[in-house]
Amino acid sequence: MNDNLVKIWEKCLQFMRDNLNAAEDTSNLKKLENSFDLLFDKVQPVSLVDNNLTLRVPSDFYKEYIEDNYLSLLSAALKKYIGKGVKLWYQVMENKPAGKEKPITMNMMGKSTPAPKMQETMPQNFAAGKIVNPFVVPGIQKVNIDSNLKADFSFDSYVEGESNKFASTVAKSIAKRPGATAFNPLFLHGGYGVGKTHLGHAIGLEVKQSLPDKVVLYLSSEKFIQQFISAAKAHKQTEFANFYQMVDVLIIDDIQFLSGKSATQDSFFHIFDYLHQNGKQIVLTSDRAPVDIMDIQERIVSRFKWGLTAEIKAPDFDTRRKIIIDKLNRDGIELSDDMLDFLANEVKSSVRDLIGVINSVIAYSTIYKSELTLELLKETISKISSNKKKVINIPFIQEVVCEYFGIEREQLLSKTRKREIALPRQLAMYFAKEYTNATFTKIGEEMGGKDHSTVMYACETIKDVSKIDKEIKKYVKDLTEKIKQ
Repeated sequence: MNDNLVKIWEKCLQFMRDNLNAAEDTSNLKKLENSFDLLFDKVQPVSLVDNNLTLRVPSDFYKEYIEDNYLSLLSAALKKYIGKGVKLWYQVMENKPAGKEKPITMNMMGKSTPAPKMQETMPQNFAAGKIVNPFVVPGIQKVNIDSNLKADFSFDSYVEGESNKFASTVAKSIAKRPGATAFNPLFLHGGYGVGKTHLGHAIGLEVKQSLPDKVVLYLSSEKFIQQFISAAKAHKQTEFANFYQMVDVLIIDDIQFLSGKSATQDSFFHIFDYLHQNGKQIVLTSDRAPVDIMDIQERIVSRFKWGLTAEIKAPDFDTRRKIIIDKLNRDGIELSDDMLDFLANEVKSSVRDLIGVINSVIAYSTIYKSELTLELLKETISKISSNKKKVINIPFIQEVVCEYFGIEREQLLSKTRKREIALPRQLAMYFAKEYTNATFTKIGEEMGGKDHSTVMYACETIKDVSKIDKEIKKYVKDLTEKIKQ
């Protein structure tokens, strides 16, 4: 670290400390100073290049807390000791692999500056010299790639209704002529468990069935990010890009998780452009519309809109009823109309939850060898709901936190960095570690596929900040009582 930068940063800290809001008495001022010192003790200046100051922070929470509470004071200090027009960046630590000294980080711009202009095209020598492009090397053959497709997520098992008919029709059209329709990319969005992933797999399966020579690949955005990080650490970004250029149909689930991953976004942008320009099909799913994805490059959002954006809504009553009948028929079970109506009315939010209830009812009936009646149906579902609330597990903690903050579960599991969502998410991770035997890795999986290091940082952050912040302390106290109850 540059000694001169350290001295400048120390002057900025002293300036901010000297100008903290005046308190009514000395004791309150002392608390402010203690809070300030505890927060900024874990913030380090990394670099100052061309008026771009980068600060390293332990987690997203620290970035949000600084910008929500100290941005104006910090801006004044930077202007005084560095000059006008300082652009603020944050290097957020994401992961610290075992045995490694340096953490993996991602850079995020601060509110004080727009993002710098990104390179819009691949380098001119991309297909020449030492940079190998498999499409222009004579005699190279495509390698076998595991498509990662689930055989039971086909069009045959996808139940159409008013909520998903448009998306389903478009998906079938794409599967017949991948890359040759105006629907490229196809961007499917909707809430938790409405069938986005199923439809993505169905497209891939249909293409593999009718066009077996096509290279089809399905993966989650989390997997894509992990692969890119590994490639970057090994200095193999070119090989990473070349691999994805071999794909004819690329299906990426939960693309909103690219939010805030600037380097991964750059790589995705170039891969997207290459595939699109070469007539390859791209299918993306997200829990929100393109314009609602935070911290993602505008040039990527604009490309999301090139093809077709289709929303899949929560299934209506008729669709839920169709799903139940389809599921039960495949299991050789018949229910009366009044039982079908009861089940269709019982779970309204998502297909996934509805299937879970059906499976539970079938299991209960099989184990106890009882004939399914409306009374047994109501009793079974009542017991299922009761048992869920008696056990302090991760889903229960998520439910308590969501209810307390008035947010939806899919928001909690998303990757938005808005404080009104990020804070409840960190609290849920903290309580999951406090009240369950789950590992950091398991908690991360249950919290929407987060990395174990993200959970570790969340737990440490809540533990530290609850000591100095009255609001966070109150949240911890209230939620502790609700969880224990």
